Amino acid sequence: MPKESHKKIGICADHGGFELKEKIKPFLIENQFLPIDFGANVLDNTDDYPDFVIPLSKAVAAGEVFRGIAICGSGVGACIAANKVSDVRAALITEHFSAHQGVEDDDMNLICLGGRITGYASAEEFVMAFLKAKFIGAERHVRRLRKIQKLEERD
Repeated sequence: MPKESHKKIGICADHGGFELKEKIKPFLIENQFLPIDFGANVLDNTDDYPDFVIPLSKAVAAGEVFRGIAICGSGVGACIAANKVSDVRAALITEHFSAHQGVEDDDMNLICLGGRITGYASAEEFVMAFLKAKFIGAERHVRRLRKIQKLEERD
């Protein structure tokens, strides 16, 4: 069971990821997480992923949610948008290893999935690997993250 502070998981999707988001939310609940839905709330083929990904990313950066899951058609646009928010470390996840290794080594706090390319069973696997992983905090990892933070501070 996740710690109380780690229960809130932000999730969002545009039209390309709406169906997958709606399937992941009950999966999170079944695994004792509390999904916080940043939209879309209805399937609208004219919506834009930044309208959902940016608020989710800001919530992740502010610590309002433990981690985030952003879904668009391919996951690429969501990843680009998420990484524009300081203190967000997002990656497009397409396989199990990166889902946990991104947290362990790079302190990834938001995963992006492609609703049109990621099957439901794979999405469950990636989400659980991501949510169960912990940042190792080795000196080399911290050093690398500091270099990235310096870039964010200049912007």
